[in-house]
Amino acid sequence: MANIATHRTGEAARAGDHAQLTAAEIAALALSLAHLGAGPQAATARRALRSLLDAEPHGDTVTATLATLTEPLDASTADRARVVAAAITEHRVVRLCYGDAGANVTIREVEPVTCLVHRDHWYLVGWCRMRRGVRAFRFDRILAVESTGLPARPRRADRYLPFQRRTPAAA
Repeated sequence: MANIATHRTGEAARAGDHAQLTAAEIAALALSLAHLGAGPQAATARRALRSLLDAEPHGDTVTATLATLTEPLDASTADRARVVAAAITEHRVVRLCYGDAGANVTIREVEPVTCLVHRDHWYLVGWCRMRRGVRAFRFDRILAVESTGLPARPRRADRYLPFQRRTPAAA
């Protein structure tokens, strides 16, 4: 979903050029809006984000994603989003009670990195200690989430997001 939004900054604004938002920036904005609820500030912020994201043409997948991104979350999902957002900010491990697509329920400790939206679903992206790898957890399959208080290793979100352009490593 990266690089679908633009904003004007400095010289680019005066020249009419657009600087693109990264997937990490979009994810941070979306997560911040996700748990604001349906109050007037949240509605105004969602309209602004929708306007910003609509500045560029995009296909059906992105259109569906933007609709999910700019809709308020239901109360229980918003509560989970608040716990996850705090854990990301504080670099704390979360414990998830998670039901996968096959209805298997596991308890997992996850080092949360970021959240993203794809089509109709919100995802928590993080390092799963049980699987010893990066995993994405659909919010609607997270049955419960709590902070463990344990420190998580700080990780750069842009390394964990799909659709993100990679820049060559500096020599």
